[in-house]
Amino acid sequence: MFYVYILKSLKNRRLYTGSTNNLERRIYEHSVGQTKYTSKAGPFELVYKESYNTSLEAKRREKFLKTGKGRELLRSILDR
Repeated sequence: MFYVYILKSLKNRRLYTGSTNNLERRIYEHSVGQTKYTSKAGPFELVYKESYNTSLEAKRREKFLKTGKGRELLRSILDR
């Protein structure tokens, strides 16, 4: 199983989108600063996730959610 996830920084309130095959491990890596892009923004809370059967599906969805239309959709889903 592959996941697309949205994390919210408890420090700066920004949203971060990613994909992984091990959601628990990935959230841990973000929270302890092991990822370059989010290392200074933790801790995080998981605010949304979707599951997919293949890595390709998850990567495509992640890429879409990082576009303008994808961010609009996320805002409506998360009701920010």
